[in-house]
Amino acid sequence: MTISSLSKTTKEALLVFDGDCGFCTTAVRWLERNLPVMPVAKPYQWTDLDALGLTTAEASARVWLITDSHQYGGHLAVSALLRHQPSLLWRFAGWMLATPPFSLAAAAGYSLIARYRHLLPGGTPACAVRTAK
Repeated sequence: MTISSLSKTTKEALLVFDGDCGFCTTAVRWLERNLPVMPVAKPYQWTDLDALGLTTAEASARVWLITDSHQYGGHLAVSALLRHQPSLLWRFAGWMLATPPFSLAAAAGYSLIARYRHLLPGGTPACAVRTAK
């Protein structure tokens, strides 16, 4: 499935997130309630990452939108998800997240949120991204 068909059939796309993170889980549940077009969302801990071509480190560090033809990580996953909503406002926001110079700010913002998600509402110490030393 290509991302262009996301709006036609959401069962074939997969949103992979950190299910141990309260902030991430809350964010995904918000998306499920508020976006008319939403793929299946599954914690990476319950997903065959090898089959998706992801490592545990990649999956724990950022959200992933997986389709038959693409893997979008971090802010680009959010961008792709928003670009395929029926609402013009959501689509515009999605395109902005993927267009320079806004994409640079979106990438930096996403990186900060991901790094400090354990300090955000709903976050717990389990939300902290562990980096290899």
